[in-house]
Amino acid sequence: MDSGNPTIRFRLDRHSGLPVYRQLVNQVRHGIQIGVLRAGDKLPSVREVVSQIAVNPNTVHKAYREMEAIGMVRGEAGVGTFVSAQPQQWVAQDLESELRAALEAWIANALSSGLSTSVIVSMLNQASTMLEQRVSR
Repeated sequence: MDSGNPTIRFRLDRHSGLPVYRQLVNQVRHGIQIGVLRAGDKLPSVREVVSQIAVNPNTVHKAYREMEAIGMVRGEAGVGTFVSAQPQQWVAQDLESELRAALEAWIANALSSGLSTSVIVSMLNQASTMLEQRVSR
């Protein structure tokens, strides 16, 4: 647990197509997933992030508010923003939501391309079976 210096340094990919605030949220999520960030670790202040990656402070505030709203971090007035005590619970829920959104987008694309629901279901079943076989080897 580090309540002093921030334990993450943000990077910005201006060509990714992802909004900046989403990139910040994703970087914190990834840091938690791989264990670089742990409960109690301090995130950089808004001012530090702005100086690191030259973005509008409102963008950083938006990312921090979103992370706080979903329970990934907690803000302490005058002290800083810290990784929550139970980040793994949030990570699992957020990952499921992201995967569901990606699947829904894929299905919408398949439907708009003219595939029927039965063909889509068949494709999903075939892919699932194939991946299960690879994993069990």
